[in-house]
Amino acid sequence: MLHKVMIPLLVSVICTQLVKAEELTNLSLDSALNIMRNNNLELKISKFNEQIKMQEAKMAKGYNYGKLGLKLQAMRSNDAGNVFGFKVKSREASFRDFGFSDFMGAIGQGAQQAQGDFGAFSQGLAQQGGNILGIEPKDLNYPDARNHVQTTLTYQVPLYTGGKLDQYSKITKALTYMSQLDTEKLLNEKIFQTKKTFYDISLIEQYIDKLSSIVNNIDRLEEIVESMKEEGYAKDIDKLEVEARKAEAQSMLDQATYNRELAYQYLSFLLNETVSSIQTLDNLAPLPKFSKEDIIQNNLDIQKAQLGLKITDMAIKVEKSKFLPTVGAFGEYGSADNSAFNRFFEKDFYTVGVQLEWNIFNGEIDKNSLEKAKIKNMQVQEQVELAKAGITLQIKKLMTNIKSKDAQIESLETQYQFAEKVYENYEGRYKEGIASITDVLIKQSKELEVLLKLLTAKNDRNAKVFELTSVLNKGENS
Repeated sequence: MLHKVMIPLLVSVICTQLVKAEELTNLSLDSALNIMRNNNLELKISKFNEQIKMQEAKMAKGYNYGKLGLKLQAMRSNDAGNVFGFKVKSREASFRDFGFSDFMGAIGQGAQQAQGDFGAFSQGLAQQGGNILGIEPKDLNYPDARNHVQTTLTYQVPLYTGGKLDQYSKITKALTYMSQLDTEKLLNEKIFQTKKTFYDISLIEQYIDKLSSIVNNIDRLEEIVESMKEEGYAKDIDKLEVEARKAEAQSMLDQATYNRELAYQYLSFLLNETVSSIQTLDNLAPLPKFSKEDIIQNNLDIQKAQLGLKITDMAIKVEKSKFLPTVGAFGEYGSADNSAFNRFFEKDFYTVGVQLEWNIFNGEIDKNSLEKAKIKNMQVQEQVELAKAGITLQIKKLMTNIKSKDAQIESLETQYQFAEKVYENYEGRYKEGIASITDVLIKQSKELEVLLKLLTAKNDRNAKVFELTSVLNKGENS
């Protein structure tokens, strides 16, 4: 019977692990972004920080409701003070506990000696009064050990704190929102990195494709040289030059392959999933559309600066509250006896009270703290303006860089097309014996040089576009 249950369970676990270990192939950018949002480890950690801040906000709000506590004490003592206190607390104290048995014994003895003569009794009491008062009562000083069990329910609540608790609650709530902005900013960064890696891989694929074509061209050139050598139109040095260029091109192709592998590893890290292939992107990254109002409203750094300003406003109110009194109330209800819950309501007790506390003078520390909070508020006001100006400048610089790269890419694409044609032309001229193999290889080097510049310019341009998108907080909708 156990096998019938365990075998399907084991099969299910193994299948789950196999699915989890399956590599992602032909992955689209949209799918990658969705996976990254759910799987990225840094985002998960940031979301945990959000939850921590949310709990701290709830904790701050909870102080407004006061504190209710239950305390159960169980003790045993033969200490005279404790035993007497226990009996009073239990409402069981008697005159005997005060030592009246010894006192009454002395009085009774005096009355017996007076034999009913009140005058003699009074005279004897006056003479022996000091001795009687000096008696150390055994019941009071040497009581039997006693148990004491006390149950107490206590409630304390702040009635007025000068607005301090209210402001603390607002500050922790603002800090919760601040943590959400931090997560959103981190998400923008991960979107930026994911998109950039996708485009990096796509450009590397283009580079590998072009390099492969160049290697094929060198192979064809090598065959031409070999053929011309047989006919006496080429030399051994020509063949060596071609072989050297082929080795160089193959090395560059190998390096590009390793770079593609590293890019896939980084993409896998971002997605927390193994990615083996993607749907490459042939076009340049689209430029996001935005207005000046979008910058102020959407940029996360500006939002954080504005939120920080609100928090400093709250901090000023907290400092002002120190000049106001605090009022609190408390109530206590309980019962005590020599055993737990024995005649609980017969021996119960209560205490209620109100406390006002007002700090009149503390060396002007509170005054200086208030001034410090006001100065901090003015500092943050300037930081908000600085953030707006800085972000606006950053966006202008990014737009200028993108436009510059667009112009450079357009020029390099024209240069690359020309370099390809020149190489093909010189290859034909070599066949005709008009150009040397060195001339052909120089033109091929120029083609490769322009190709590298073109792909680098595209990569730089895409990076600036993604950075702009991140600054604008456009996310995946750009």
